[in-house]
Amino acid sequence: MRPTLRLVLLGALALAVVVVMPLVGGHVLPWSVLADPRGTDPAAVIFWQIRVPRVLAAFVGGAGLALGGAVFQAIFRNPLATPYTLGVASGASLGVAAASSLGLSLVVGGLSTNSVAAFAGALLAVGVIWVLTRLRPGISSTALLLAGVAMNFFFSSLILFVQYTASLGDSYRIIRWLMGGLGGVDLHTLANMTPVVVLGAVVVARYARELDLLATGPEVAASRGVAVARTRTRLFLATSVMVGGAVAACGPIGFVGMMAPHICRFLVGSHHRLLLPASALFGGAFLVLCDTAARLVLFPAELPVGVITAFLGAPFFLWLLVRQVGSR
Repeated sequence: MRPTLRLVLLGALALAVVVVMPLVGGHVLPWSVLADPRGTDPAAVIFWQIRVPRVLAAFVGGAGLALGGAVFQAIFRNPLATPYTLGVASGASLGVAAASSLGLSLVVGGLSTNSVAAFAGALLAVGVIWVLTRLRPGISSTALLLAGVAMNFFFSSLILFVQYTASLGDSYRIIRWLMGGLGGVDLHTLANMTPVVVLGAVVVARYARELDLLATGPEVAASRGVAVARTRTRLFLATSVMVGGAVAACGPIGFVGMMAPHICRFLVGSHHRLLLPASALFGGAFLVLCDTAARLVLFPAELPVGVITAFLGAPFFLWLLVRQVGSR
């Protein structure tokens, strides 16, 4: 089967997931609610005001994380790279931890304090990346990767400090947010996250050819006319802001950005012209399915979706690690 046809089929499957999953829950809703978007019937209210925004947010967030993973794996030439490699998730988590501990109220445009604080923390991490690339325009991907690791450790230490000094209730809320979840997502969250992710996706898509060349190595890319340092910086910043928007809405959900690009390489190949849209479609549908499972496993209670993705992603990570070692 041709890769393009596989991409079309993947798109159809993703569409089916987005349409069907809002109907699925502890109580399965009838198809008739689809024709009643402004209805006051409880089933219609649950469908249109709670489940639809949540499913769409899961899809957009998963797509953003998967795109981030595909970009970073190409730039760093590392199959284990994730969209959180440069400390965006740690920065977002620090923002939430600080806001919870200090009792800040940062409601903006209908967004919750956690979402605003998370995006501010993510932008802090992006700012550090930008400063590094400005101070050292020729900084290598390896050096930037190590800087991201150091930034992750630094932010994590601050998060632990904030948790230790916070009250018991604040500490629990911080831990709960760190697990990732879509329980608090509404139309305001969706409306604010979507433009950030879409804009980042548009920027990334314009560099599909450059990503193909960067994945082969900076020397090869430079010999083919790619301005390596400038292209890499733009991709770093666009991807980090996109991932920051997703994390602000959904929390630091792990493994989506690592798994989706690898699975899509088996489906459509490694050319980013097809890999990027395939990763977005697969990542979005995958997170929708994981969130649906999180709603059902402990019904009427709800499991953090990060637990589901980690349960599936950890064995996949080990398989990738063994496969990488075995290929040497």
